[in-house]
Amino acid sequence: MPRIVNPLDEMLFKEVLKEQQRIRVYTERARYGKIKTIIEGIDEKEFDLEEIAKKLKAKLACGGTAKNGRIELQGDHRDRIKKLLAELGFSEDLIEVE
Repeated sequence: MPRIVNPLDEMLFKEVLKEQQRIRVYTERARYGKIKTIIEGIDEKEFDLEEIAKKLKAKLACGGTAKNGRIELQGDHRDRIKKLLAELGFSEDLIEVE
């Protein structure tokens, strides 16, 4: 017999999961010496990386993508990313910016 999941329970579960994600933010040199900000550690099975990337790109006014289980943003956004991820519900204490 399939188990019925209360949508509210599922939403609360996702919120708790968000608060437990260990997220690593760092920069990497891309082609032609350009810098890109990498965000790793968000569980792609539980969260839509494309959707998170879309929101971050809009807030930061930059390009980027979600691939290989990580989000890549064009430019160095380490100074603002922690606050933006916290606004999306992730725990600031578990966001490590290098």
